[in-house]
Amino acid sequence: MKRLAFAAALALGLAAGAPARAADDTLLNASYDIARELFAEINESFVPAWKAETGRSIEVNQSHAGTSRQARAILEGLKADVVTFNQVTDIDFLVKHGGLIQPGWQSELPNNASPWYSMPSFLVRKGNPKNIKDWSDLVRDGVEIVFPNPKTSGNARYTYLAAYAYGLDAFKGDVAKTDEFVSQIFGHVAVFDTGGRGATTTFVERGIGDVLITFEAETNLIRKEYGEDDYEVVTPSQSLVAEFPVAVVDKVVDERGSRKAAEGYLNFLYGKQVQEIAAKRYNRVVDPEIAANYAGQFPELKLVRVEDVFGGWDKIQAEHFAEGGKLDQLFAAQSR
Repeated sequence: MKRLAFAAALALGLAAGAPARAADDTLLNASYDIARELFAEINESFVPAWKAETGRSIEVNQSHAGTSRQARAILEGLKADVVTFNQVTDIDFLVKHGGLIQPGWQSELPNNASPWYSMPSFLVRKGNPKNIKDWSDLVRDGVEIVFPNPKTSGNARYTYLAAYAYGLDAFKGDVAKTDEFVSQIFGHVAVFDTGGRGATTTFVERGIGDVLITFEAETNLIRKEYGEDDYEVVTPSQSLVAEFPVAVVDKVVDERGSRKAAEGYLNFLYGKQVQEIAAKRYNRVVDPEIAANYAGQFPELKLVRVEDVFGGWDKIQAEHFAEGGKLDQLFAAQSR
């Protein structure tokens, strides 16, 4: 009897110590900084779905950082099969540098290759002690802002563009007044973190700042996780549509032979299962039925688009984000 028990225990020990069987397919998804939990849940759904569709096992690995840093890392050798970014310009960077992604990537998937979208929104502390209701309140005396650095974070670039679009609207197209307004906003920033998750840590865990500016999805999730009685979400009167573009990294998948899995993964993001996951996490989704089911959790506001205000991403890159462009000029102006 003892011998049988010992043998059983030995067999269990050997099984526990044996290396896990390698998956038939593997993918690396390089994504934006605050999407860790979202894609962890998506991946849990994709693995059995891929097995059921193809009969093959798959392992999806994640890499998270500000998308500008991610794009640079891929250019320098990070073997990401797919990117799920929050900034069109960071995917275009991989088109223009090294040919890692082929031109025309936005036509490969629905909705300009953006399976959901969000917008910059505000998170304030309990009772909103500084009475922050709109972009104009951010430049009042004594208000401290937290959001990431637009030089490294797609999240923050949307904040910068949303503030600039609001200024153009408020000042009736007066560029000089808008420049001054946005420069003043920069002057009220207490901490410029490199990415959205770092900014959340600064605001919530370090207790710095009166208002955190980040994607609407993130403001709601922070409030839910850290205490609905301790934080309030403030929706400004106007904000900017923030797309979350996705693409296959063509050069990598062709080297690795992973194109089928990569394309399957990105198409899966548009299915009802993932659209439901994204909507539950306060993203505004593109599936009409799921969007209608979650419409009640999204306040109405004036939402403007990059193309309508700024003439498109190529123009933004040249005028605002290029070295020495408008962003650099306004940073310099607030530091004088």
